[in-house]
Amino acid sequence: MSHKITRFLDTTYQLGECPTWDERNNRLLWVDIQGRTIQSMDWTTRDITTWYFDNEVGSFGLTEDDRLVVGVWDKILLFDPKTEKSDILAEVQVDVPGTRLNDGKIGPDGAFWIGTMDTASPREPIAGLFRIDGKGNVEEIRDELQCSNGLAWSADGTYMYHADSTPGWIECYAFDPATGALGSKMLYAQQTNETGRPDGATVDADGNYWSAGVSAGVLNCFAPDGNLLEAIPMPVPKPTMPCFCGPELDQLIVTTIKQPTDPTAIEPDTLSGGLFLVEGHGRKGLKTERFKV
Repeated sequence: MSHKITRFLDTTYQLGECPTWDERNNRLLWVDIQGRTIQSMDWTTRDITTWYFDNEVGSFGLTEDDRLVVGVWDKILLFDPKTEKSDILAEVQVDVPGTRLNDGKIGPDGAFWIGTMDTASPREPIAGLFRIDGKGNVEEIRDELQCSNGLAWSADGTYMYHADSTPGWIECYAFDPATGALGSKMLYAQQTNETGRPDGATVDADGNYWSAGVSAGVLNCFAPDGNLLEAIPMPVPKPTMPCFCGPELDQLIVTTIKQPTDPTAIEPDTLSGGLFLVEGHGRKGLKTERFKV
């Protein structure tokens, strides 16, 4: 399949992540983790609003009452974009100072599923995956992770995908969309530096799992059975997360990391850190779930 990939906005972020479509407000949101911000773009006007936080923003989700639930280092906040007021809902791994909150999404159960990562290099298995409900209860789902990532759910909500970027595996769990209970687990895919270790991900309406191959400059699309359908080369080395967006959910946006300047490069990398539009994929996305406050 032929794809056309272009720079979506004339903006650059140090570590773009977590693109999320808000259908109620016709806007695309994303974070700049190291910039400690959430960005919001009106889909019609392309006007961008920026909200600033006190520490690195790992990820966020939409809520039923039009606030945002936000993972800021080791705290889960409820943030009101209209008033810019934040309330602490929960804390995660405050007793493990070497970790911070990373990839997170709202599941079909209405809970905020979010993982942590070891901020040191090389990473150690000190991170985890957690489920936070609307009352602020924190349940540890999995421990001994290095960089929790790749959360996504099947169209019917009966399967959950989850990855660890450092060892490169992607797992698939049976999932109860009513309660959030996990069932049997299987290895869905195993990635390497060369094939693209898994970063952020999404699932399309046909059940395919789209994973940003952050180590190989590719966007990988896997069939529901785990077979690789295609590896789409990106024009930058480190894509971080795909998102289907737009009123028809047929636009595919990918966030990226801004690379440090390479003194041996003939030309500087001026594209990294941008948002990219991928055309020619022929897919549509799924509606964004909301947090039950």
